[in-house]
Amino acid sequence: FLFLAENTFCSGDHVSWHSPLDNSESRIQHMLLTEDPQMQPVQTPFGVVTFLQIVGVCTEELHAAQQWNGQGILELLRTVPVAGGPWLITDMRRGETIFEIDPHLQQERVDKGIETDGSNLSGVSAKCAWDDLSRPPEDDEDSRSICIGTQPRRLSGKDTEQIRETLRRGLEINSKPVLPPINTQRQNGLNHDRAPSRKDSLESESSAAIIPHELIRTRQLESVHLKFNQESGALIPLCLRGRLLHGRHFTYKSITGDTAITFVSTGVEGAFATEEHPYAAHGPWLQILLTEEFVERMLEDLEDLNSPEEFKLPKEYSWPEKKLKVSILPDAVFDNPLH
Repeated sequence: FLFLAENTFCSGDHVSWHSPLDNSESRIQHMLLTEDPQMQPVQTPFGVVTFLQIVGVCTEELHAAQQWNGQGILELLRTVPVAGGPWLITDMRRGETIFEIDPHLQQERVDKGIETDGSNLSGVSAKCAWDDLSRPPEDDEDSRSICIGTQPRRLSGKDTEQIRETLRRGLEINSKPVLPPINTQRQNGLNHDRAPSRKDSLESESSAAIIPHELIRTRQLESVHLKFNQESGALIPLCLRGRLLHGRHFTYKSITGDTAITFVSTGVEGAFATEEHPYAAHGPWLQILLTEEFVERMLEDLEDLNSPEEFKLPKEYSWPEKKLKVSILPDAVFDNPLH
């Protein structure tokens, strides 16, 4: 899949696997990626080859990496011998998380890091969709939003490249977050002056657009309905607290269609969503601008997303005065969109 989609892995990335890595009953069910401490980068005629090491982690450690950053959790794993030690050796028999082994790590390192740094996770592949509630269903203009139950349109090559650039800039947590303009020219390769790309999170599987980019106009929407599966919905608090409250952006890219949803804060430049028109779409790509005040309110209303064991689907959240609705739906809705 990585080769077909032209994706790459970078140090600090994560893979949510949701199954014991050795098919046992182990709690080690996810992966973090880091540069191999023993294999040094190699210069070849085709460029530099960097060797990555897979580090097995528990669900709680994965969540901490998402909410803060992968490199921070890797450093904590290095300090706990039974959880990896300096060589980050995965022990599939490990039965405790690093936070159970040393409870102070959560509050003194992770929670403080989230509050100070926010999250550097700028986007994920997800089961998601969105509806334009301000447009009648029979309207089929070229800028029609993507709905479950309809044939999805593909993102144009330029839109796909812009989303890639969105992720690249998303990792630059020490500079002002900027979304490239919608008419940005396609760039070849990576800008090596920037942070490593997170193309693996949002790479589109197709480079050809069904609708020419130039024929799709950016459209302001009055009311929108966002749809996520439970795993994707559980990341909304991370998006709000770890990204938007730190003046950044966060993107969901659908894995079942070619839809994208980008949340932006008022501090993000270059977005086509504005405070005057907070919901805007460019073909199947939706941007939503949320003010800090509204983010704080959403975090309070979405608090139960932090307790998935008590969650019953479907679940709906609504802010009528903002003309925004969010639904958390079973996976089957996204796996069988026409049923």
